[in-house]
Amino acid sequence: MKNQEEILSKLNIDALNPMQEEAITVISSTANTILLSPTGTGKTLAFLLPVLDVLDHDNPEVQVLILVPSRELAIQIEQVIRNMGTGFKVNAIYGGRPMSKDKIELKHTPAILVGTPGRILDHFIADRFTKDSITTLILDEFDKSLEVGFEEEMSEILSDLTNLKRRILTSATEGVKIPKFVGMVNPKRINFLEEATPAKLTIKIVLAQDKDKLKSLAQLLRFIGEEPGIIFCNYKDSIESVSSYLSHQHIQHECFSGGMEQKDRERALLKFRNGSSRILVATDLAARGIDIPELKFIIHYELPHRIEEFTHRNGRTARVNESGTAYVLQWEKESLPDFISKSKGIDIRKSSVLGEPFWDTLFISGGRKDKISKGDIAGLFFKQGGLNKEQLGAIELKQDCAFVAVPRTKANELSAQLNNSRLKKKKVRITVL
Repeated sequence: MKNQEEILSKLNIDALNPMQEEAITVISSTANTILLSPTGTGKTLAFLLPVLDVLDHDNPEVQVLILVPSRELAIQIEQVIRNMGTGFKVNAIYGGRPMSKDKIELKHTPAILVGTPGRILDHFIADRFTKDSITTLILDEFDKSLEVGFEEEMSEILSDLTNLKRRILTSATEGVKIPKFVGMVNPKRINFLEEATPAKLTIKIVLAQDKDKLKSLAQLLRFIGEEPGIIFCNYKDSIESVSSYLSHQHIQHECFSGGMEQKDRERALLKFRNGSSRILVATDLAARGIDIPELKFIIHYELPHRIEEFTHRNGRTARVNESGTAYVLQWEKESLPDFISKSKGIDIRKSSVLGEPFWDTLFISGGRKDKISKGDIAGLFFKQGGLNKEQLGAIELKQDCAFVAVPRTKANELSAQLNNSRLKKKKVRITVL
């Protein structure tokens, strides 16, 4: 494995934080570890670095199994491992994508397998690979897995793992009861929840005159201005009504919920990440476990039912050393739950007109499997597209496609100009997403 300095350099990280340093020391010398640390503090890297150290290059079988509660977290961890450039094969498998795709990828067995419990169990039952070499098990965001009811599937999976030597459990929430089947005998706890620097979070109450709150929501967005943020709803139906109203108000946004097709979920996050969309209307699925940039605000359009939901939603802003605001949209006749402090509502009448985001996203029908690199894509847009460095936004390269952020004013022109260009040996389609 490449040394730690090389890996950190590849990830553009200057130094590990105290939680990561302690986790590496403990995990390296402990059979069972519980790592508790707030969302956004780097738990993924904290457990990956010591685990990679014990992998065997000569072993062709799965050696590490990482179970996660959401598809987005599986994809995110897979990407982090690939970006680390370790030389070990990694695959993420999860519901919502074709089983045939899994089968193709698992023909060449990965050293590290990441997945959601249901899809992992499907492959266990089908006996697609041996479990004999799986000596490390990581249950990431374990508390969330229990919430969404994966306990039975995880129990079946663990009953098949007879050669485990190391178990690592991570959570951003304390006080989760760990079932006996996990086998966490005398675990060492690393708890950075209390020691975390108090977030520079401001909570503001916004009073809505109407029960549906839609007019007040649009007014609040105009009051906030052109900053990226998430509007949290409790239900998929609420997302539809909010989305319909925002579209009618010409406020550009993307939606994100468990009821969407996986491809649409991934593309919504991608456009949010690269700045093609400033607003994400989402359920609590977006409260953690997804890869998105630092946010200046979140809005509780519908009040959360429990303090955990309130905490995790708020955790999307004011992360690490940044400040942020959580707006609570409260109908005048609606009572606040006990965990939300009552305060005087803010005046949002002074507002501005919201313009379109600067960026738009182009889809490219070629990816890593076609030997295409980010440099190849940048070269095409610089040389043939005539863009300068400031005009080329984020490039995301997938296995079979790629996405590029370009100025919205140039997106259609670039699509027409560069469509059917050659990247490496492949003629690619380039369209506006």
